[in-house]
Amino acid sequence: MKVANTKIYGLENAIRCSKFPMTTDLDELNSDVTPTVLALGSCERGTGHDNFLKGIIVQFDLTFSNKAWVEAERYHWLDFISSQSTMHRITKFKFKDQCNKYVDERIISIVQEIIDEYNSLDLQSRSSAEGKEMYLGILYSVPSGFELTAGMTTNFQQLKTVYGQRYNHRLPEWREFCKWIKGLEMFEEMCLRGKKDE
Repeated sequence: MKVANTKIYGLENAIRCSKFPMTTDLDELNSDVTPTVLALGSCERGTGHDNFLKGIIVQFDLTFSNKAWVEAERYHWLDFISSQSTMHRITKFKFKDQCNKYVDERIISIVQEIIDEYNSLDLQSRSSAEGKEMYLGILYSVPSGFELTAGMTTNFQQLKTVYGQRYNHRLPEWREFCKWIKGLEMFEEMCLRGKKDE
């Protein structure tokens, strides 16, 4: 698991907007972090009191295994900007380098052998029915430990949900991702305040 190019947008404005429900004078609103802001941000997930966290946008590049990507797709507001593609580039990757340490070397060797065989074909053979079947065989043989990078966009509210569900997950990359989440500017202070196990 690797995260790079992290950018956070809208932090101060979201804090300011969190104060709308209790104000009558909009000119008095500011981005000071008050006890009420902290209470709203760290409320129980799903209650809606932390909706202002949606305004804190986080963008980053995430490298995850196929196994973790499948699980990540359950989060509705963890959106893909763009990603590496096995469909277009599987025979061009340095296959072994894309596999994490949990992929059995025998599996890597078998898939690499099929890739080498496919890459030795001329263009006409690759376009044939047999060549297309071989390509599908490669695609469907890619192990769960194959890692790809995607540009992602999300928000603090969604990351709060991810953190609460994954910080103690069986997959080590989820635990590492949660450490990254916890380290985001103001995240621990606003979203995890008072959580004894988080």
